[in-house]
Amino acid sequence: MKYDFAAIECKWQKRWLKEKVYAAETGSAKPKFYALVEFPYPSGQGLHVGHARPYTAMDVVARKKRMDGYNVLFPMGYDAFGLPTENYAIKNHIHPAKVTHDNIANFTKQLQMLGYSFDWDRAVNTTDPAYYKWTQWIFLQLFKKGLAYKTTMPVNWCTSCKCVLANEEVVEGVCERCGSAVVRKEKSQWMLKITAYAQRLIDDLDGLDFIERVKIQQRNWIGRSTGAEVTFRATTGDDIVVFTTRPDTLFGATYMVISPEHAYVKQWADRLTNRQEVEDYVAASARKSDFERTELAADKEKTGVMLQGVRAINPANGREIPIFISDYVLSSYGTGAIMAVPAHDSRDWAFAKKFGCQIIEVVSGGKDVQEEAFTAKDDTGILVNSDFLNGMTVKQAIPAMIRWLEEKGIGHEKVNYKLRDWVFSRQRYWGEPIPMVWCDKCGWVPLKEEQLPLLLPEVDSYEPTETGESPLSAMTDWVQTTCPCCGGPARRETDTMPQWAGSSW
Repeated sequence: MKYDFAAIECKWQKRWLKEKVYAAETGSAKPKFYALVEFPYPSGQGLHVGHARPYTAMDVVARKKRMDGYNVLFPMGYDAFGLPTENYAIKNHIHPAKVTHDNIANFTKQLQMLGYSFDWDRAVNTTDPAYYKWTQWIFLQLFKKGLAYKTTMPVNWCTSCKCVLANEEVVEGVCERCGSAVVRKEKSQWMLKITAYAQRLIDDLDGLDFIERVKIQQRNWIGRSTGAEVTFRATTGDDIVVFTTRPDTLFGATYMVISPEHAYVKQWADRLTNRQEVEDYVAASARKSDFERTELAADKEKTGVMLQGVRAINPANGREIPIFISDYVLSSYGTGAIMAVPAHDSRDWAFAKKFGCQIIEVVSGGKDVQEEAFTAKDDTGILVNSDFLNGMTVKQAIPAMIRWLEEKGIGHEKVNYKLRDWVFSRQRYWGEPIPMVWCDKCGWVPLKEEQLPLLLPEVDSYEPTETGESPLSAMTDWVQTTCPCCGGPARRETDTMPQWAGSSW
């Protein structure tokens, strides 16, 4: 007998939905099991095998647990705000709310056709005001605890989408969504202070039942480094603070490098005799993502420009050393400035050979520094050409140098992380409104919790603006409001939250 799957499966799927056979039981005495799988982004293309694979696996687990007598909660939902829907809406002249509605309806139909045992009474939609009320509520709690703040910083800017992108959304210098060029721009952004939890994130990996390579990836992503912050004095009188994991090699620092975005590049502009060369290099660097400037460029020839007219003074020996800008130094990591010890760092060595900088060996052993740099990581290496550190092992010299820096008031021990705070605002329409207002008297003020949700207003035009501001900025009736603190005139924040806001919590 031929199995008529189209008729038979459709019949029983309708009955399962009607009788809610997979709904979690409220008030049941059964042991509970919560089966959670990543919610899909409801694109116009519908489901694909990348959805079906994990959903099938978790469905097997959920069904097994029900047969074992558990009260199973297995929800489904839609991570529905964000750029893909908005870009599709702009291209096809369909409002993103309708695009989202239609895509969710299609996804729901396809998921039900596959017979998954989701509890459809508990399906969520991140664009539903009843849902994003709580997304906004969480943002307010973060702000009240000092974990959400606004600052001006260099960001990845998609020249087509006209909005800020996270580093993960930039692939080989272009936007992963539209393929257009990404440049670096200074913009005021809301940030989440995830760096406040950097050490806890590392420590808590120990108790997780993850495969070890995943935990190693996470530790490397957070990137804990122990070392020292050291203050160099520029010939302008300004202090340049660097972070180094090897303060013992300070006597071997023969030049400095600051990021092209460093504030001193603009501040010293009038002193530079090669100002145009510097400005041209800064502009070229702005067309590269952080990833291109570090990982992708690790094995490429180093580029840079010496700041002619300003030099630095090595605090260990009082010698003047040149200052360069180079795109392998990022303003978002450490202090945006490094001390270069070319005898003991292969990247610094390659840069020094190209630009004719002095190379001074300060840790004995390893390869001939005239041929190739060596990295003195061995704790038993012996310090040379380093004044009071001479004869010490590396293990002895690091704390001795830190004590000397602290006594001189020019440095201290420091723990640093590669992890950066999370850029949490987008200059687009299709996202959760950020529940903050700006008052000229009170500064940034949060909405009162009872005023949530702050609804995303209906608009006729949701295209990105040429100025880089959110489309909401043109809605003056919505923007103009009163301060929840003093009752005076105030302006709503017109940036919206990123796609990840509604899904991550």
